[in-house]
Amino acid sequence: MSRLARESIRPYVGWIVAAIICMALVAAATAASAWLMKPVINDVFFAKNEELLWLISGAVFVTFAIKGLANYGQSVLMSYVGQRIITDTQHRLYAHLMRMELGFFHDMPTGNLISRFTIDINMMRAAVSNALTGLGKDFLSLIGLVGVMFWQDWQLGLIAFVVFPIAVIPIARLGKRMRKVTVNTQEEMGQFTTLLEQTFQGARVVKSYGMEEYEKSRVRAIAERVFSLVFKAARVRSLASPIMESLGGVAITLVIAYGGFRVIHDSMDPGSFFSFITALLLAYEPMKRLANLNATLQEGLAGAQRLFELLDREPTIQEKPDAQALTITGGGVKLEDVRFSYVTDQAALSDMSFEVPAGKTVALVGPSGAGKSTILNLIPRFYDVGNGRITIDGTDVRDATFESLRGCMALVSQEITLFDDTVRANIAYGRPEAAEEEIIEAAKNAAAHDFIMEMPDGYDTYVGERGTKVSGGQRQRLAIARAMLKNAPILLLDEATSALDTESERHVQSALTKLMQGRTTLVIAHRLSTVMDADLIHVIDRGKLVESGSHTELIAHDGIYARLYQLQFRDEDQQQAANDVQAAAGGA
Repeated sequence: MSRLARESIRPYVGWIVAAIICMALVAAATAASAWLMKPVINDVFFAKNEELLWLISGAVFVTFAIKGLANYGQSVLMSYVGQRIITDTQHRLYAHLMRMELGFFHDMPTGNLISRFTIDINMMRAAVSNALTGLGKDFLSLIGLVGVMFWQDWQLGLIAFVVFPIAVIPIARLGKRMRKVTVNTQEEMGQFTTLLEQTFQGARVVKSYGMEEYEKSRVRAIAERVFSLVFKAARVRSLASPIMESLGGVAITLVIAYGGFRVIHDSMDPGSFFSFITALLLAYEPMKRLANLNATLQEGLAGAQRLFELLDREPTIQEKPDAQALTITGGGVKLEDVRFSYVTDQAALSDMSFEVPAGKTVALVGPSGAGKSTILNLIPRFYDVGNGRITIDGTDVRDATFESLRGCMALVSQEITLFDDTVRANIAYGRPEAAEEEIIEAAKNAAAHDFIMEMPDGYDTYVGERGTKVSGGQRQRLAIARAMLKNAPILLLDEATSALDTESERHVQSALTKLMQGRTTLVIAHRLSTVMDADLIHVIDRGKLVESGSHTELIAHDGIYARLYQLQFRDEDQQQAANDVQAAAGGA
């Protein structure tokens, strides 16, 4: 709670003080309305003092007017503080997550992260707002009303409140149970959000494999678990009500019995008794709210606990305090005895050493899972090497700032990511200041301009979430246009043409060849026909560099590359023969 106050509440102390002043006015007006019952009963109804009638009536009106305005003021102020806490925490959390390494997002389910931004932060906001309002308005109102009761009759005051300390122990226990249930509920909600996201995005796979019933059963199971936890939380929260109702009934019964006895025997005037009863009944509501406050507070603290756990998690890949901007002289990339593991004791790369000379094109080929994409992820420091080092123009990538390191590279991978924005915005991603002519030129070079112009709104067409409104090949061409527009000195191409048809691939490959001139390019390709003209080809197998040379040299070596080449072109020849037969049959 102290950390929550220090990091989230302290910036708004001024607003909170203003809100507490309004709450104090509400409390004073509430207490005054109870106190005014004494002259209303004694002076107006019994003494029938007409002069005081108008004065007391005016005082009642002023009291309620002050209470209404002050209540409005504290409500607006606390709403502002609560919403600012949500917004500031969301800004802070998102900025922190953007510092995290790529592996963090692979390990953390997306739904869990989203639940931190929505459920946890909203619970924290509710706890802060309710806690401050409860400790301000309700607690101050309670103090004012208790003061009125003891002012009217201290003996009745003791009788009324002697039973309420008994409620402290069960209320505290309920709070502990509430916090535990809330943490479990938030965890389940994170899993629920993740499952929904996966099934909605994977709807094509779900339907094609006829797994609708299976997914419905999974959603039903987790929804039932959430229901059980939420219902349990509601039961725990509601337990405070019978405790307070029972104790309140005992207190009011004792007050009516003893106070009525004294009024009957003239040891207490009716006005004082009615003023006391009014104060007690008015105090009952804030007292119940304060009793329920602990449950709400524990819910919020559970959300804050999860948020702070995430905020306290430092990225494993960090920029050095003395990191310098990377100065590119040629863009030569060099790996020196690099070792890397995703999982302990299971090497993804072992003693990997090779050089990509400045301005040259080097291709990485080999079986799937050999470690080719891992190499591309290590160069921009999406992951850090376990041993060895990677340099660019002789500078260790770990000594460079992230901005300068990643700013000198353009990456096109087989996993294309487009954002739910316009075609123009997706191409200009990374260079939002680019001119319209530059965007169009990049699209033309990537063989994307023609299909873009056929879209309903051209470059202003929205591509949908993850580019669902365009085909796989079109997504890839937009990603290539994005890389071309960045105009970086180092190109990292991971299966950049894998989703293109033969004609589009020819156009894009021509554009890429033009783009690669004078640039350092590291390209991964399964289609060996696209890398035959590379200056150097490295064959990667099981995390190790097993062959190197030009296409001609590797064919002559008759090793892994030669076997891959023979297998691939045999498959392509068979496919071409099948196409020829089909075409002949169609012509006949």
